[in-house]
Amino acid sequence: MKKKMWVVVNPISGIGKQKRIESVFDANLNKDLYDYEIKYTEHIHHGTEIARMAADKGVDIVTAVGGDGSVNDVVSGLKGSPTTLGIIPCGSGNGLARCMNISLIPAFAVRMLNDDYEFPIDTIEVNGEHVVASIAGVGFDAYIARLMKTAKSRGLAAYLNLMVREYVRYECQNYHLTIDGKEYDRKAWFIAVANSNQFGFNANIAPQAKLNDGMLDISIVDKVPIEHLPVSVPLLYANHAELSQHVEIFKAKEVVISGNLDKWVNIDGEGEICGSEVRFVNIPNSLNVIGKRPLPGKIIGDIHRIRQKVHNDIIKPIINQ
Repeated sequence: MKKKMWVVVNPISGIGKQKRIESVFDANLNKDLYDYEIKYTEHIHHGTEIARMAADKGVDIVTAVGGDGSVNDVVSGLKGSPTTLGIIPCGSGNGLARCMNISLIPAFAVRMLNDDYEFPIDTIEVNGEHVVASIAGVGFDAYIARLMKTAKSRGLAAYLNLMVREYVRYECQNYHLTIDGKEYDRKAWFIAVANSNQFGFNANIAPQAKLNDGMLDISIVDKVPIEHLPVSVPLLYANHAELSQHVEIFKAKEVVISGNLDKWVNIDGEGEICGSEVRFVNIPNSLNVIGKRPLPGKIIGDIHRIRQKVHNDIIKPIINQ
């Protein structure tokens, strides 16, 4: 029996790859496996409404075509339902898709759907209201997400332009954190609460984060002095942010952060007002997704050994200089 899929397309998301999506699906989706309909969003958070309607109608899979914000809209609509999430990344950062090793080439991402490999991942509940599949946070990243919300252009260049422009003027704030019942006071530039390991653009802010480990990875980041940037920034892309002296990482099931003075929170790359006190809770195995079939154990072991050798022979000597 064929599975029913709705494809939710944000026509103005990201960098424009989604504009040919009808022909991409027609050429690459296995029509013996799926019956599908393409739905275009018409206003902000329309994707949530479409996904909720699909779940109510018993649609098997809702595939989000767009960036992290578009994916989050669909995730929010699927909350509490057995309907599975598919992703065709056509945004700028594509953090969750990158973490799941989904191809950034739409045709290849559609073909991945044909494998029909489903598995559950965790989500993060924010103040009992918002649902996050990838990453949330307060401070500078939330501030940039807020500015990107009204930016005239998207993509890495626009994001970096905002980062550079606002870097000097945005100052650290004092935060009080309650992490699984233990209290901490920290002065931070930003605090990321991660389910996946990255912001997007392959910048890994929580290297040990796993999508289904039942834990949050809380990265507390101090403002990096300009003279330290040549070392600290490459660590993000080498998947070793924890080696920076400006990063402190905790694992927990729940964290409450107070002192969020501007009340903005990064919700999967989109800025949302959530209040000066924000509660993040891991909700285990709460979302079914279609992703890349895992590699055999031997290949994974070989990759791990290569990464460990790179870490010991290249990265550690640079840090210890």
